[in-house]
Amino acid sequence: MFRAILNTSRLFVPLLAGASLRDRVIASIGAVIGIGLVGLICAALFPSSMPWIVAPMGASAVLLFAVPASPLAQPWSIVGGNVISAIIGAIAAQAIPDPAIAAAVAVSGAILTMSLLRCLHPPGGAAALSAVLGGYPLFSAHVIDFLVVVFVNSLLLVAIGWAFHRFSGHSYPHRAKPVEGKTLTRAEDSGLSMGDIDAALNDLGETFDISREDLALLLERAEVHAAARAGKR
Repeated sequence: MFRAILNTSRLFVPLLAGASLRDRVIASIGAVIGIGLVGLICAALFPSSMPWIVAPMGASAVLLFAVPASPLAQPWSIVGGNVISAIIGAIAAQAIPDPAIAAAVAVSGAILTMSLLRCLHPPGGAAALSAVLGGYPLFSAHVIDFLVVVFVNSLLLVAIGWAFHRFSGHSYPHRAKPVEGKTLTRAEDSGLSMGDIDAALNDLGETFDISREDLALLLERAEVHAAARAGKR
């Protein structure tokens, strides 16, 4: 019975490496502030004929406030990914009469375009889908309204995230840098290079939601802790 309880409790353990209760609370507070301010500002800016916020902003807020170090949550990823995907969705809606096929092509095209333009952002898939399901083909009367909302929503959310993370303890836009106050003596150079990291990633054949620079810094810090542990023996 104890084992069953233990296994059940693991369902509530954060899957993200390094996640803490403090970080989750901070992310929740950030989402309240971010979505709240975006909503209030856009409701005041836009006429009643325009939507004041689009659904993909909810997913963007999850990335921006819960995993601000993710390459998928950086400013260009959020703004570029959402806006470019919305345009791809509008093009698909214009070119393909069948909504189901248009939706599939929109999401597929958004993934490819975001990848090529280095702004991959999962909510972008929702932005592309919204253009199709919302009836915003490229040359429709209201497509500009939709694209303006996506752009302004994304830009405001990034600006709010930038201001919020000045106080959250997280760097944003994220830069891989040593943590201040860590005084452990640096481990001897293991000989690892960025090329070695790239080769290891190629061996695994998977895409990981962490930058190469952060991965290199993480390995460096792990070497420091391993050296400190060995020195205590």
